[in-house]
Amino acid sequence: MSEDVSRQTIVDEEHLKLLSIGYMVSAGTTALFSLLGLLYVFLGVVIGTTVSKIPAKAGEQPPPTFAGWIFIVVGLVFFCVAVSFAIAKFYVASCIKGRKARTFCLVVAAIGCLEVPYGTVLGVFTFLVLERDSIKHLFSVPVSAGPPV
Repeated sequence: MSEDVSRQTIVDEEHLKLLSIGYMVSAGTTALFSLLGLLYVFLGVVIGTTVSKIPAKAGEQPPPTFAGWIFIVVGLVFFCVAVSFAIAKFYVASCIKGRKARTFCLVVAAIGCLEVPYGTVLGVFTFLVLERDSIKHLFSVPVSAGPPV
């Protein structure tokens, strides 16, 4: 019986290690793709400065300058949301390593399921692993005590 418990402990530790690595990779890619928001901000600045310098023809209104602001606002919102989600994923990776904040890990996994296909796979595997009774026990043990042997 103790051999089965030992084997399950090894499997649990390996699965948690793989989840932590998966969240680190996912956080890195999310942080990388957040730079697309800064590209939109740059395009908004270019459009705003270019449109404002176009002279108006006689009898016509000048072109609208709010188009550049739309790009800037959308880009900043996208950048801020993506960076905050990347930070949350980095924190989830550290929480999984430290065996703490299981509920937060599940919430981030649920939101991550919206990132098709990699985030969905990672989120589903997170639910499958963190819902095991042996894993729940690991997250309830104080950090200083360590995993049961």
